[in-house]
Amino acid sequence: MNNSIKIRISLLLILLSCSLLKGQNLELSGQLVDPNQQPVAFATTYLYKAQDSTLVKATITDADGFFLIKELPSDRYYIALNSLGFAPYQSEAFNLARNLKLPTIRLEEAAEALDEVTIIAEKPIVEVLADKTVFNVDKTINATGSTGFELLRKAPGVLIDNNNSIIVEGKAGVQIYIDGRPSVLAGQDLVNYLETLQSTDIESIEIITQPSSKYEAAGNAGIINIILKRNKSLGTNGSLTLGYIQGKFPRVNSSINLNNRGKKTNLYGTYSNRFGDGFGFIDLFRRQNGTTFDQRSTMVLDINNHNIKTGFDYYINDKHTLGVLFNANFSNVINRTDSRTPIIPGGQTMPVEVLIAQSNSDNVSSNLNGNLNYKYKDTIGREFTVDLNYGNFYSDRNNFQPNFYLNGAEEDTLSESIARFITPIQIDILAGQVDYEQPLMGGKLAAGIRYSYVKTNNVFDFFDVVDGQEILNLEQTNTFDYTEQINAGYLNYNIRWDKWNLQLGLRVEQTISEGDLTSAQDNANDLVERNYTDWFPSGGLTYQLNRKNSFALTYSRRIQRPTYQSLNPFQFKIDELTFRQGNPFLQPQYTNNIKLSHTYNYRLTTSFTYTYISDFFAQVTEALGEDQNFINQRNVANQRVYNLGISYPTRINDWWSIYFSVNAFRSEYEATSEDFLAVSQNTLSFYGQNTFKLPADFTFEVSGWFQSPSIWGGTYQTQSLGSLDVALQKKFFNDKLTLRVAGSDILFTSPWQGVTEFGDLIIDGSGGSDSRQFRLSLNYNFGSDEVKKARKRKTAIEDESGRIEN
Repeated sequence: MNNSIKIRISLLLILLSCSLLKGQNLELSGQLVDPNQQPVAFATTYLYKAQDSTLVKATITDADGFFLIKELPSDRYYIALNSLGFAPYQSEAFNLARNLKLPTIRLEEAAEALDEVTIIAEKPIVEVLADKTVFNVDKTINATGSTGFELLRKAPGVLIDNNNSIIVEGKAGVQIYIDGRPSVLAGQDLVNYLETLQSTDIESIEIITQPSSKYEAAGNAGIINIILKRNKSLGTNGSLTLGYIQGKFPRVNSSINLNNRGKKTNLYGTYSNRFGDGFGFIDLFRRQNGTTFDQRSTMVLDINNHNIKTGFDYYINDKHTLGVLFNANFSNVINRTDSRTPIIPGGQTMPVEVLIAQSNSDNVSSNLNGNLNYKYKDTIGREFTVDLNYGNFYSDRNNFQPNFYLNGAEEDTLSESIARFITPIQIDILAGQVDYEQPLMGGKLAAGIRYSYVKTNNVFDFFDVVDGQEILNLEQTNTFDYTEQINAGYLNYNIRWDKWNLQLGLRVEQTISEGDLTSAQDNANDLVERNYTDWFPSGGLTYQLNRKNSFALTYSRRIQRPTYQSLNPFQFKIDELTFRQGNPFLQPQYTNNIKLSHTYNYRLTTSFTYTYISDFFAQVTEALGEDQNFINQRNVANQRVYNLGISYPTRINDWWSIYFSVNAFRSEYEATSEDFLAVSQNTLSFYGQNTFKLPADFTFEVSGWFQSPSIWGGTYQTQSLGSLDVALQKKFFNDKLTLRVAGSDILFTSPWQGVTEFGDLIIDGSGGSDSRQFRLSLNYNFGSDEVKKARKRKTAIEDESGRIEN
């Protein structure tokens, strides 16, 4: 019996044994009185977890001022009380280890009595929770007209480098989740998909830097979970959004959201789109073998995107829920790139040749995902979930590249090279996961198993265009098939005692992959097979010193696997002088993270993180011959990152709230390749946002981010960059109609500049997009007044549903 089978059997036995255990069923009670010792009836009572202030349950007192909360697990809690005419009350934290009746609570009269009080619960723009930071997209008007990828730049503590790599706390290699499920797309395919998502599609972005063993181990820097919108309102309602963006070219977008929710069912759907042209530029000043290549390129992208999401939930009873979910994305991007490259030999000042090149590509893609889920949750803390997923991604890429060499004066054509590439990609994904949780020995035990299978087919057909005729070039044509199977299981145990909380987790993942290259060439690396098993421990210890101060120490080990394209050893031609080539010998990189943090008053969080990454792989540019260069990924170094982070969301007064996060980190690279130049860099990144509530229902927002000189991808040493954004919002017709106008990167400071050196090749580069934009959005919420009232009654509890534990 092999190890993987033994692991699966062991996990199943654990799950079966856990199901036989009994959870705890504790009660908390108390009485409220006024200063005259008279009972306070119908007061709202909230029970929170002391560790992270998550709302557990809410209730109201009876006519005699008594409240009773049942079916609670053993934990550390505090209560908060609200009643009209009395000052708010919040208790000290207490342990609930057995049925507990609190001493009589006396409420003090409010300083001023009001005839009528309207309480509006409003989520902040950023929530700093115990295990993650949540960026509530809909609460920032600067998100207007942004794509999902652009929103990541606005997310606190997140940076994007010149290769579109996502950086968190100074580390690249973030795993992207959509609605809690990992995306298998990587590289440019992932960027293209995120570009299709609109801000109107997204409810929030969660940044999880220290995931527990329940999550997949992939992602050096942790997980970014993009939560798509889902209306929780009762009845039938929806919204319609129209948007306009003006950069170098105009763009438009729109979306419609429909929802019908009853006591037993919830049917919902969303459609959104985006049309128009985008613009970008990249300049690469390259020195190779004494020759200078001064390439300057501009890109115009004609983008047409459509997104569809629909789902249905059936609430069988209070314990059982069934759900189905379907997501679809359709995209057509036409990209025209024009570049001009003067070629100047060493010792000369004028070019002897000028390369005029174009790249005209048409990329049609579809991304389909279906999910079937079942959830069981009882009142004593037992929870059982099953998730089954199937996905299909298809991309049909057609690229035409004419290249012309002119003489130095650009008067005569010396030679030409014209080619067409047809490169379809198909990815099929099958995944299933079973999770179980239940109270055990005063804590909570969680266990689960996961299986995923990914199959990709990559075709590269290369045609030489001669006298207008396209001739298949077998020497440049190939097919690369890649399969990857991951078998995983995990255990996680969480226990609290007194002011302490301990969490221990262990995850095991077996990776079985095979890359098979078919071509007319005789390649020594046609078949790449791998089979390896890794263990990923994780844990955390927190200490609640008092109600306002808590400390946490966490550890996790993670992995970043090479993408299928980065393993493909064949060449993909970018232009006449540059091509991309995979590396079949690329090894996974492993990360060890340890983090110490302090939280004050559940808002101000200060943390220090140490990270060690072994076998760090970077995207490097290498010289080939006299004038060509190629891009590939190589394991070149071990990396150390020291990060100090501070984040603070707060409200200055009734009309002014702020949020800021600062990350100061040092990156050190220890070379393991003789061609890699070992470097180190101190970097400061900052994100800040001010929101002002003005008279006449206006809201004004100023936000921005800044990054000091840094290292991207281990090779590019970049200069400072940042962005300043402003936005204004006005609501009409009882908040049903919302008008938003915004200006992004108004100082045009987000384009990047950097230098990279690898071996004998030096590149001084810069690039950017039409990031300075004017954005306009109009949103209308529709539905009957009864529906709106139902929403308000439910919102007090349901808006916190993601933080409630029964």
